[in-house]
Amino acid sequence: TKPHPGRGANFDDPKYGPVHSTVHIGEGLVSVWGTDPEGHPDNAWKVVRSIELAAGSGGLFIKTHPKSKNLWVDFTLNVDLATHQSIGVLDINNLDEPAKMIKLTDDPKARVVHMEYNKEGDEMWVSIWAKDGEVVIFDDKTRKIKKRIKGLVTPTGKFNVYNTMHDIY
Repeated sequence: TKPHPGRGANFDDPKYGPVHSTVHIGEGLVSVWGTDPEGHPDNAWKVVRSIELAAGSGGLFIKTHPKSKNLWVDFTLNVDLATHQSIGVLDINNLDEPAKMIKLTDDPKARVVHMEYNKEGDEMWVSIWAKDGEVVIFDDKTRKIKKRIKGLVTPTGKFNVYNTMHDIY
C-alpha cells in the first residue's frame, strides 16, 4: 500500500538524525527515512524505521514541530468507529512504544482529521469532521485538551501560513 502523498513530518530521530515521515493510508504504518546525506550518509534516502500503528490503517496526516517531542497521526479512513474518532500520539524519543490513542468524540458520524501546530509549537489543533464539527486545541507538552471550538460544519484543514512558509512540518 502506498503512503499518503501529503507533506508528512520532519523531525530529528534520536537514533538516525534528521528524517522525514509519512503515514500509509491502507496499512497501519509510518515510514521514516533519513534526509541528511552530509551528516548521516548511511541513512540518507533510506527507510530507517517502519513504525507499526496498532490502531491500524486509514491515516491521512502526520505532524510534528521542531519544538515538540510528539508525532501526531490521524486514522480518518479507518473502518473502526472508535479508531477514526481518535488521534494517535507517538513519542519521538521512544518510537518503539505504541501510539497513545486519545478519543475526541462519541459522534458516530464524526471522523478526526488533520492536525496543525500553532507558530510557537505549543498547541496542536485537530479537526473533528462532522456536520456539527469542532476544532480541538491540545497543549502539546501535556497532550491535554485546552479548548474546543464548536459549531463548525465539517472543519478539515487548518493551515498555519507561518509554518508552511518556513517549512515547519
